[in-house]
Amino acid sequence: MFGESQVFLSPQSAIESLFGASLTGIAYSLFAGQPLTILGSTGPVLVFEKILYKFCKDYELSYLSLRTSIGLWTSFLCILLVATDASSLVCYITRFTEEAFAALICIIFIYEALEKLFHLRKTYPFNMHNDLDRLTSYSCVCSEPLDPSNETLELWMTHNKSADSISWANLTVRECKTYNGVFLGSACSDKGPYFPDVLFWCVILFFTTFFLSSFLKQFKTKRYFPTKVRSTISDFAVFLTIVIMVVIDYLVGVPSPKLQVPEKFEPTRSDRGWLIDPLGPNPWWTLIVAAVPSLLCTILIFMDQQITAVIINRKEHKLKKGCGYHLDLLMVGIMLGICSIMGLPWFVAATVLSISHVNSLKVESECSAPGEQPKFLGIREQRVTGLMIFVLMGMSVFMTSVLKFIPMPVLYGVFLYMGASSLKGIQFFDRIKLFGMPAKHQPDLIYLRYVPLWKVHIFTVVQLTCLVLLWAIKASAAAVVFPMMVLALVFIRKLMDLCFTKRELSWLDDLMPESKKKKEDDKKKKAKEEAERMFQTVDSETVHLPYERSDVLEIPVKALKYRCDIYLLFSFKVSLI
Repeated sequence: MFGESQVFLSPQSAIESLFGASLTGIAYSLFAGQPLTILGSTGPVLVFEKILYKFCKDYELSYLSLRTSIGLWTSFLCILLVATDASSLVCYITRFTEEAFAALICIIFIYEALEKLFHLRKTYPFNMHNDLDRLTSYSCVCSEPLDPSNETLELWMTHNKSADSISWANLTVRECKTYNGVFLGSACSDKGPYFPDVLFWCVILFFTTFFLSSFLKQFKTKRYFPTKVRSTISDFAVFLTIVIMVVIDYLVGVPSPKLQVPEKFEPTRSDRGWLIDPLGPNPWWTLIVAAVPSLLCTILIFMDQQITAVIINRKEHKLKKGCGYHLDLLMVGIMLGICSIMGLPWFVAATVLSISHVNSLKVESECSAPGEQPKFLGIREQRVTGLMIFVLMGMSVFMTSVLKFIPMPVLYGVFLYMGASSLKGIQFFDRIKLFGMPAKHQPDLIYLRYVPLWKVHIFTVVQLTCLVLLWAIKASAAAVVFPMMVLALVFIRKLMDLCFTKRELSWLDDLMPESKKKKEDDKKKKAKEEAERMFQTVDSETVHLPYERSDVLEIPVKALKYRCDIYLLFSFKVSLI
């Protein structure tokens, strides 16, 4: 995941991530209660690890040892939550909390993907002030620094070099950076030569991957090819997109940055093994003090895991098998302790990955009528896809000869697609659109039938404020209290009972699928209109009721001496039909 290499102090820390994800994912897929959930190194957990790394660096503590202590405490507390039936508290996680948290994760995916793309501008700079008539005079050479620092002098001594013994004019770009040389010339900046094509090609790869993935995902609704072919293309949209973009990138030949995958199964750093001492060089009291940050970590793990589980177990997904909140948290807690001892990243339910996984397993009706939209039937509930995902992730260490051809901008485009596609179906964003939409153009949303528009806007503003606060806290120096803010969403939702009636909240925050609520509401309206129509016919002399085929039953209402109960008459009609 994004930023993991910064946490593990090496630009090639993928081996720990791959091994940890494979180990944790396989165990979770086999023994968890809800295998549709996909584990990953999520953004909130990564924020916590970055704060911990910075703290250890400032106070000269061993990061991996202190992290192991915190991880073991967190594992114990998660198991304790399972033993005390704490997972029953998920009943307080309503749509308000779900959507705020899910929106945050989606926005993190989108923001990080765009940030990585913009960061390529520093790696591959280009000249914005080219004079096309003087291109023949442009040059870029490496030269000796005029005033070398002490660090540079020590570096030269380490390599048994001096300023005079280094052939500066013949050095490559990488060698010049290694010896802290200076780039001079009109075709280079202070950091190195200009790259005229790479950045623009990366931008093309990035957005083409995003739009092509979206197009292929919707291909099943097109008119071309048989139904099975369209469905297959739609199911493997992301995979086909990556293959197509890799082939195009190879044929074009522009040296875009490629995926870096380790070639050997060994720890990235040579000074560590696969087992980490919880104490290490740290003082003995760190084992006890580690319980304090582990409380924050436990809250974050619990909220991240259970909110994602609630989203996956929504009624609208029409799952047939029961939920397993306790078993899921137990497996996460056990594997978190194992990963801590082995110095591997922590993995918890990943919201965006889980939503994408569930969306890819949707079952729809096979329609033959032209123009008829397929009906959603449910989800393929099984353990095979989740298991194979993490098995292949572990085997990717042995597929470096193929994976090294994947451009990084293509992966950034996939992350952008996953974040953007997961925003669909979040009611929160539908309510945001209502701010700039005139009443006559507003869609027939079920909650607009029963809740005043101004109250809908208030509910949306409160939810949007919580989302902004979550983002501000995550990006600020106060990120250490981020887990508490996630927990505070539940209490903020509870306070909204003072501003809204229960009936209004039942429409704005109920977990019942909106389409189902619409059908039930339309059915009630139709029955009411039918009853009113029959009530109006009481004033006439005769009531006409359909009876068996085309026959009509006539009831002389005026001749009746007793009061006619319209609802009894309506029930009589239904029984006849």
